[in-house]
Amino acid sequence: MPQPSPTPNAPDSVRPSLNKVAVPIVGEFLLGMSVALGGLYLASHTSDGAAGSFGMVQQILETLFVVFRVLAIGVGVVVTRLLGSGDIEQAGRTARAALGACTWAGIAVALWLVFGAEATLDVLNAPEELWSMAELYMLLLAPSMLLEAYNLCMAAVLRAHLLARESLLIMVAMHGSHLLLAWLFMRGVGDWAGWDLNGYAVAWFISRCIGLALHLLMWQRRMNLAPRQQDWWLVPRSAVLPVLRIGIPGAAFELVYRIAFMVSVSATARLGVAALATHSYTLQTLKYVLLISMSIGWACEIMVGRLVGAGNFREADLIVRKGVRNGLLASGGLAILVAIASPWLMRGFTRDPAIIHVAQTLLWISVLLELGRVFNLVIPGALRASGDIHFPLQSGVVSQLLMLGLGSYLLGRTFGLPGIWLAYAGDECLRAAMVWWRWKSGGWLKHAQATVEGLRQPQ
Repeated sequence: MPQPSPTPNAPDSVRPSLNKVAVPIVGEFLLGMSVALGGLYLASHTSDGAAGSFGMVQQILETLFVVFRVLAIGVGVVVTRLLGSGDIEQAGRTARAALGACTWAGIAVALWLVFGAEATLDVLNAPEELWSMAELYMLLLAPSMLLEAYNLCMAAVLRAHLLARESLLIMVAMHGSHLLLAWLFMRGVGDWAGWDLNGYAVAWFISRCIGLALHLLMWQRRMNLAPRQQDWWLVPRSAVLPVLRIGIPGAAFELVYRIAFMVSVSATARLGVAALATHSYTLQTLKYVLLISMSIGWACEIMVGRLVGAGNFREADLIVRKGVRNGLLASGGLAILVAIASPWLMRGFTRDPAIIHVAQTLLWISVLLELGRVFNLVIPGALRASGDIHFPLQSGVVSQLLMLGLGSYLLGRTFGLPGIWLAYAGDECLRAAMVWWRWKSGGWLKHAQATVEGLRQPQ
């Protein structure tokens, strides 16, 4: 690999410890995953049908959230670069401009949940017994989508300013209130039986209102950013275009992945309610395995953006290599521990021995899956932050559509859920090999240099 050349006057302020940025992000993800796991746990104690509905709608939401990721990815990278280059004023304008875009993105996703629920469930081959439950749940979730868009982008801006600890505190309040209210609204109190799955949606809305209020407070106190009234609906072209240039390829990559993954969900749904519940239980458990690597990946993206903005390419390279190493150790070890403990872990969701047996097989396959996923969680974000925004999409689309999408459909018909999981592992490992080659060979360096030159031009 060509050796990156550091810029002699790169400021030390853009080189804090990777762990200092990553550890609070671990806390954020842990909270968010715990709320989802808690919701699945509560739904599973209602019925396997409720658990299947919860898991399927979660996959639908993660697909729709790609719209928000366009903005969160873009604003995070643009703001980190601007801060790394010292242009604080333009960083503030970019952050405020993202709010107007969030308004329209949130409205679009909410309308999909209201008017597109039936078509979406039909495409996913949802079992008929889940339709009424899932449709009502999606309808109740719709109002929360606008708030979700705001919170995601505002959190990305906080992290870009290296205020990861402050972002964590907000997430503690937001996700903590969600989990507490979900338990209350789903299980009920005294003679009140609660609202079952729909209680999770109501708790979601209230908790996101709390999150938005706290983000506004932290923006004002720590970054001196106070959104004006017009910021909530105007979308300034000059400020938003750089965000979209970065966010759209990144989100397009995620969209392709989500589409291919939804094919696998559809293939799972064809196997029945029990398979759909097993799929949900296993995925929720695996989210804890990938937690550290995902946090390292986000921290690397933040750090590489600031280091590239400052022109310090050598330090950016070292950060990414350290992130991959730490991720492999953490995720590999956790994946093995979870596979060993799977017979006991699955009893937290179900007592069905058939479901527990299949889930145990899936979690052993997941050891290979998670090792490949480390590279795909760390390196694509670093590539985007360096300016190499198209390679992750170009290199991954074939694997996602053929290996993940078509592969899960074909292998699922032959081998059931284990076949679908083998398709997952094959896709992750193939994409991992490509992005690691790109970073190690130095293909990102010319894009990083172009990024620095663009930041030096007058805005």
